[in-house]
Amino acid sequence: MILDYILRRLGLLLFMTLMLSVFTFSISYLFPGDPLSNLSGVPSSNFAQHSELEDKYLYNSNYFVQYIAFLGRIFQGDWGLSFASGDNVFSHIVDLLPATLELSVYALIVSIFVGVPAGILGSAYYKRWPDKLINSTTMVGYSMPVFWLALLLIMVFSLKLGWFPMSGRMGLLYEIPANTGFILIDIALAGFPYKGMAFLDALRHLTLPTIVLAMYPTTVLVRFTRESMLKVMDQSFIKTARAKGLNRRQLIIHHALRNALLPVIKQIGLQFSTLITLAMITEVIFSWPGIGRWLIDSIYQRDYPAIQGGLMAVSLFVILATIIAELTYTLFDPLSRNQAHGKV
Repeated sequence: MILDYILRRLGLLLFMTLMLSVFTFSISYLFPGDPLSNLSGVPSSNFAQHSELEDKYLYNSNYFVQYIAFLGRIFQGDWGLSFASGDNVFSHIVDLLPATLELSVYALIVSIFVGVPAGILGSAYYKRWPDKLINSTTMVGYSMPVFWLALLLIMVFSLKLGWFPMSGRMGLLYEIPANTGFILIDIALAGFPYKGMAFLDALRHLTLPTIVLAMYPTTVLVRFTRESMLKVMDQSFIKTARAKGLNRRQLIIHHALRNALLPVIKQIGLQFSTLITLAMITEVIFSWPGIGRWLIDSIYQRDYPAIQGGLMAVSLFVILATIIAELTYTLFDPLSRNQAHGKV
């Protein structure tokens, strides 16, 4: 039963990936300029070079044959060359994606450790001053634009107080070998005497971007956890346990929390995919060297092969994160698993 559901989800992932590849292939013809140059990233400066590219990309064949060849190049890591740098687009993505994932993972961790307990606290003190305070704060954070919050934090904590740097991922004094792409892990793996100072410097650079990026998913998790807890607390088994004399703490920890957190697991996975898209704005403001900033720069530079590769990488990761979140939720929740198979 579970295996069938997983196979269906993997089939959905494959279908969405194919649709994404069709779209990516199509925009090569929708961008201005020569479609062959948009696919390859090589300006056709002379007739011999143009003929060579036509043979390599099967340009004189029909669209279906070109698309099949395009899929083959994708799996081989040949995503074309960047107009701006002349390097392989796939190598750019491999180098920059860890920085975006790092920022998103840390923001998600902050969202979980702040949003879930705040939602539980709000449901425990329903319609009392802690709940009203949490709801008001959540509404303000939910309504605040990401770019405005980022500029506000930079103005206060970077320019006014000087507590945190306003851009970059690491100070110029430190040279950290990129083993994993995650700066904190790379510092821990590096063997130099000033490791502690480098670690603190990396944390200072991470603080403001992480807070900005974590604001939206934190508010969503607060509201979602609160509503889920209130729904569970209204169930018959909770009322029975309350009638037996259990206090609020015992009801939440031993009875309500386990059932209320199941829908939150799915929401956490969905928020991670949202973080990937919000990270693009955050990276531009804080000059974070991730794939989002690179993609925005590529749009300004009209680097069409880089735009294609960046969109495909980000979209594919969002699809993958969403499917993994649904699979995790289904594995943890038997009722959801039965509903997925048409059972009541």
